[in-house]
Amino acid sequence: MIDVMAQTPVSPDGRLGRAEEHPGHADRPYVRRRDRIAALATGHRVGAPSPLVEYTAEEHATWRTVLAALADAQRGRVCRSVAAARERAPVPADHVPQHAEVGDRLHELTGFRFTLAGGIVPNARFLGSMADGYFHAVQYVRHPAMPLYTFEPDVLHDMLGHGTHLCDPWFAELYRTVGRAAARVTSDDALDLISRVYWYTLEYGVVHEGGRPKAYGAALLSSYGELRRFERADIRAWDLADIAARPYQVAGYQPVLYAVESLDHLAGTLHGFLDDFDESTRDRLGLPPLAQRGFMGRPTPERSAAPAVPPNK
Repeated sequence: MIDVMAQTPVSPDGRLGRAEEHPGHADRPYVRRRDRIAALATGHRVGAPSPLVEYTAEEHATWRTVLAALADAQRGRVCRSVAAARERAPVPADHVPQHAEVGDRLHELTGFRFTLAGGIVPNARFLGSMADGYFHAVQYVRHPAMPLYTFEPDVLHDMLGHGTHLCDPWFAELYRTVGRAAARVTSDDALDLISRVYWYTLEYGVVHEGGRPKAYGAALLSSYGELRRFERADIRAWDLADIAARPYQVAGYQPVLYAVESLDHLAGTLHGFLDDFDESTRDRLGLPPLAQRGFMGRPTPERSAAPAVPPNK
């Protein structure tokens, strides 16, 4: 039996299929534009200014469409702290912003800035840069035919999802906690453990509030389709051992999510796991080694110009 929630929306009418069927993969002119923008990250140094992108009228229209839809989808579905942060987020409603336009304001609020990514960034660089107040963000815009779902992170996901978190000092400190732990280790095994915890909290986290699950993770906040159906996922109580062994797919709706009892529970969980995290943590906690963990699936489309710094969701 096919798990439809693990598939990817590939058409505006909600048809599900392989990620490679999504127009963001299948439309060659779009892919060439996406790849040209992604290629700007080639050789980019963390913290260096991001180059300016001349966005098209269609890309600005896509931005406006998504922001209007998300305002409706988030209502009643996100936790109170995130809703309050969203009101303060320095994200314009009428145009695709440049990195500095949002990042400079974030820096005033929490000390974070955006640094350029071309796509999925290796764990050591992506996670470790958070310790120094840098969040890797892309600049390309999702496909205009599918504005309410993207199979990969785009500028809307990074600016609206993570930008909401990073304008709030409380959330920003959790990102730094992740970064400090990642900066202390070097093995793929240790970095993968941190990445999985990050995935099921700051990307896809759910919290119980008012007797209902509410979204707080950035990937949920920036996905209209996923926000409107995340309660249909298998929402489980936080369980580190289960997370360490769970296979997951980056593209598509997430079939399993993990809920904390409160945001204080989230902070305690992350600090308890990460504050003294080192290369011995896996064995100390009796977690499986990397080779025995569930796989992490990513779509592997052909790109006309693969970015040198390979996207993060």
